[in-house]
Amino acid sequence: MSDGSAIEWTDATWNPVRGCTKVSPGCKHCYAETFAERWRGIPDHPYGQGFDLRLVPEKLDEPLRWRRPRRIFVNSMSDLFQVGVDADFIRRVFNTMDAASWHTYQVLTKRADRMLAATKAMPRALVEQPHIWLGVSVEDRRYGLPRIDLLRQTPAAVRFLSIEPLLEDLGPLDLAGIHWVIVGGESGPGARPMSPAWVTSIQRQCRAQRVPFFFKQWGGVQKSKAGRELGGRTWDEFPAVPASQGKRRSSALVTLQ
Repeated sequence: MSDGSAIEWTDATWNPVRGCTKVSPGCKHCYAETFAERWRGIPDHPYGQGFDLRLVPEKLDEPLRWRRPRRIFVNSMSDLFQVGVDADFIRRVFNTMDAASWHTYQVLTKRADRMLAATKAMPRALVEQPHIWLGVSVEDRRYGLPRIDLLRQTPAAVRFLSIEPLLEDLGPLDLAGIHWVIVGGESGPGARPMSPAWVTSIQRQCRAQRVPFFFKQWGGVQKSKAGRELGGRTWDEFPAVPASQGKRRSSALVTLQ
């Protein structure tokens, strides 16, 4: 687990799975792959196998050791629901999230179909907890938008969209059953441009449908210079989540501005 994450919408990362494969245009410039492949072949390094898929069971209990509540991005260097991660291992990850319930977990996938199947096979009392947030990546209309409909069918207390990298105008969005939207542009070498009009359209739709909106970044080769202001301000809204009765955990509360 890594504390003090540089990702604007989380506090820490937890990676009981490492490595992944590309499934859609949003994966083209994967930051996780670029990072992992730097270490390929280095003995005893956590990413000595590069970005090849690897289950790391010794990492499963890490959140239990973190006593201060955090928002935790689950598998920032992988995808929990990819082929190769068996149902038993997925269940063990959920069991840890259940046991360390003082944290808030942000689980993000591009495999929305497998997340739907996996969560439906587990007890609803396990997956529908307010400290477990399930989300999908949405980069374009062809690959991204169908994931929203699958997410809407997924049993979860909090569902969110990570619209990053935003590669085109998504058009009208049905945000029924969605509790949070993150938007961001691609960053790093070869970053594909993002039009302000695309972002503004999503922000306005979130406002109209009463969905918290978080603007992560404009991106680009030097993302720090482009910043993360939209319309002269930052947007750091989070879903309002009630604290679990009888459990010690953090709440991410927001008032829509």
